[in-house]
Amino acid sequence: MKRLSLCALLASVFLLPLVSCKTDTPTPPPTPKPTPTPNPPTPNPPTPGIPSLSHVTRVLEYRPAPGQFINTLPEYKDGDTQETMNKKALALVSGGKSDVITLGGWGGYIVIGFDHTIANVAGKRDFRVLGNSLVGGSEAGIVYVAYDKNKNGKPDTDEWYEIAGSATLDPTKETWYHDQMGREFDVKTYRDYTVTYQRPTAETPKDIAEYVRWRDNKGGSGWIPKNSYHEQTYYPQWIKESSYTLSGTRLPQNGYNKQTAENPFFVCLAFGYGYADNVPNTDRGATIDIDWAIDRDGKPVHLPGVDFVRVQTGVLQVNGWLGENSTEFAGIQDLHILKEDIPTK
Repeated sequence: MKRLSLCALLASVFLLPLVSCKTDTPTPPPTPKPTPTPNPPTPNPPTPGIPSLSHVTRVLEYRPAPGQFINTLPEYKDGDTQETMNKKALALVSGGKSDVITLGGWGGYIVIGFDHTIANVAGKRDFRVLGNSLVGGSEAGIVYVAYDKNKNGKPDTDEWYEIAGSATLDPTKETWYHDQMGREFDVKTYRDYTVTYQRPTAETPKDIAEYVRWRDNKGGSGWIPKNSYHEQTYYPQWIKESSYTLSGTRLPQNGYNKQTAENPFFVCLAFGYGYADNVPNTDRGATIDIDWAIDRDGKPVHLPGVDFVRVQTGVLQVNGWLGENSTEFAGIQDLHILKEDIPTK
């Protein structure tokens, strides 16, 4: 989560955030390591130019992956259930002054709805996904959209379509693709990816390198580490099962240490377009054209509009002391209601 998540729950370039993977242009820690801070960073003030407004009116499901800001954004309290956590998430990402929530590591997601259909206007960007990314601190999230064709008030399984961002179908088009490949990072995109997370067996306020175990459907496995900055458990407390599985699209690893092991400075490179929490909210790259939607076979689909959106952490990567890459989400803005005319190029 940008400092607040993998690269940073730093500042919603819109009005938020903290930090985690989002090395949203993070400041390298002192040598040998910054003094642990018991509390997460304080959200940055609103950024001029983007109104503090989210058109989200419903949270149908908030199901994050484990991460360093889980159980704090939103805050879990004893007795909370999936329903109460949905309500807490809604309180943070809706209304005239939205805040930020973390989706945790890869696969964590939120499903939200509106009190109206966001229209698909030909040749125009239709909505903005609010996050807290800064330059150099991308924690890209996959965006899925659904049109309530049968008007039953919920997104049916066959109504979901993925927004095809710049790396969804062909990651080699990213300007940094070959550089990251040369650094020996995994730069493949998988649209059929699944990860199972295991509840940690040990809890301590100290660093734990092998903390939350994960295994994927490609033969890979690893750990989400725990750091002394955030002492709470990183496993969602309202999920009672000892393990759970998340599925979706996994993007190429975009983070790397720009400096040395002794004096690290992590950067998370931005993708070209089409993702959440990938660029500052003031960047046109934070806006989405509904016509980018594709089906499971990668074929374009035309939707008259969107009634539901799902945002899901898209990168599986740990960036040193910053922690896991985790998408932060702060809401959705209907650009047509805001009368923002942004052509799609």
